[in-house]
Amino acid sequence: MRDFPLPLALTARLSPVVVLAAAGWALSSGPFATTSSADSQNKQESGQTSTQSPTAPATAAVSKSYGASPAPCGSLSKKTITSLVPGAKTAGKEIKSTDAKIRRTCSWNALKGFDYRWLDVSFEIMDSEAAAQKSYKERLTEKSGGGAVPGLGDTAYSVVNLTTEDKQQTREGEVVAQVSNALVVVTYNGSDFESKKAPSTDEINKGAIKAAKEAVSALKGGLAS
Repeated sequence: MRDFPLPLALTARLSPVVVLAAAGWALSSGPFATTSSADSQNKQESGQTSTQSPTAPATAAVSKSYGASPAPCGSLSKKTITSLVPGAKTAGKEIKSTDAKIRRTCSWNALKGFDYRWLDVSFEIMDSEAAAQKSYKERLTEKSGGGAVPGLGDTAYSVVNLTTEDKQQTREGEVVAQVSNALVVVTYNGSDFESKKAPSTDEINKGAIKAAKEAVSALKGGLAS
């Protein structure tokens, strides 16, 4: 929760987690033929096949690099937090989640003078890489503008938008990176309550990407066994 009222309410966007299920089959041998001279050959064939072990269709194991989210409030260095959110407590505040193994989010926010900054870092763990790819692509279709962030995760993009409410500008940047079966989502925004202006696009975009790079590094440091 915010520590003070703001003219602009920010809405966290959490994508649904796609759950994949695998099905297995059981095989059973058929009944033996009745005894008669005409069926003797069938008996012999039945006896031969019954000694063989039927193989059920194999269910492919789902590749899953990450089994749980790392602690989001420990994903960024104190130096990065103080530079992006001056005056914020470096410990951050973890947002309550319905399932911490699937999604965890940490938030930092502070007002220093008239400058306000807000930073969120989220980790979302999917059941498979395919599910993470699907969620990543769905997020892209919901955005306009922005572009790719080379060298960040398996694939990543960033977008920055400017909004105005009651003549107060707020500029918000979002970076989403897919890393195997996980998504790393960073939201970073700011406002100047004295000038009513917002920080530059370059400042917000670079800050969000910097935080995303550290968060991805933190995720990779917690590979599932």
